Amino acid sequence: MEVVQRVRMSRTFLSHLLALPTSTPRFSSSLSCDRLFNRRSLSAFRCFCTAVETPPRKKRVVSGVQPTGALHLGNYLGAIKNWITLQDTYETLFFIVDLHAITLPYETQQLAKATRDTAAIYLACGVDTSKASVFVQSHVRAHVELMWLLSSTTPIGWLNRMIQFKEKSRKSGDENVGVALLTYPVLMAADILLYQSDFVPVGDDQKQHLELTRQLAERVNNLYGGRKWKKMGGRGGSIFKIPEPLIPPAGARVMSLTDGLSKMSKSAPSDLSRINLLDPKDVITNKIKRCKTDSFVGLEFDNPERPECNNLLSVYQLVSGKKKEEVAKECQDMSWGTFKPLLTDALIDHLQTIQTRYDEIMSDPAYLDEVLANGATKATEIADATLNNVYQAMGFLRR
Repeated sequence: MEVVQRVRMSRTFLSHLLALPTSTPRFSSSLSCDRLFNRRSLSAFRCFCTAVETPPRKKRVVSGVQPTGALHLGNYLGAIKNWITLQDTYETLFFIVDLHAITLPYETQQLAKATRDTAAIYLACGVDTSKASVFVQSHVRAHVELMWLLSSTTPIGWLNRMIQFKEKSRKSGDENVGVALLTYPVLMAADILLYQSDFVPVGDDQKQHLELTRQLAERVNNLYGGRKWKKMGGRGGSIFKIPEPLIPPAGARVMSLTDGLSKMSKSAPSDLSRINLLDPKDVITNKIKRCKTDSFVGLEFDNPERPECNNLLSVYQLVSGKKKEEVAKECQDMSWGTFKPLLTDALIDHLQTIQTRYDEIMSDPAYLDEVLANGATKATEIADATLNNVYQAMGFLRR
């Protein structure tokens, strides 16, 4: 009699579920039917419970800029402006790479200020802290720790092949070059691998460093991952995710205003070679008026004999928000005398919003401190998880 009564109760409950006017009820997969009903009563009806699927994790993107020198149009159009689009699609972490800033001689009294300025420019350019984490590299100590661990598995021959090391050491003189200039690609690899990054926005000149990162990740996975890691008490498998390059279609390499074959750079001797993001209107006007052009008739993209023309048209395209085809048609019959004021006005209009927002942020230091602290906390949580896995896989005694 008791069994019959239970079966009736189960049928009544089932009828109630099926009579609902909307949809079949959904229960979390962690909620077992055995906890809702006595196991014997389950034989009286079929379970209609469905598991709620956990949404997939967004792909993760990390990137950063050094705080040395004033951030310029190349930093913005080649990197930061693209971050604004990426943060809507990916989980993003953007940091100020102050540890990289000491690989060459620098002003110690200026480093902290330049770091805050750079963070403020990130936000002024449109990095949204509700979507992206903004932090200072040295505030997450796992960067340095992982660099040392990676250094133990990095062949010196790999570092000797780095093009930027060769170029910078040649300028400074081998006797004056610090070891950090040689090994900073290992720190860059740590910056990326710490966060199990899926993609890394890179310019053409940074592909070699990302390739080194990928090689290091594979090397560590082979040396310490898989069954070896499992025997050490870990989950096994790959320790690091192998990151992929993310190269923007335009603006990845903004060239100097005085030499269309050289990249716009903070370290260039002449300030006339670049448009700094905080340059006032009269300075921008003067730099564009004096920038290098050519004597060809009309303006055009992608002519190898006209690098300055291609560069200036690309800059105009990016700051105006127009398509390449639109710019090509608009400017094809223009003279430089007509185009330069057009480019100047577009630059001033575009940068005005950034400069106004920058002033607002710098006037509220407590806000900026809070942003950086929150960003470092979130970044540390991710980085420490990766670092602990590496220590475990490499056999360290942990306290």
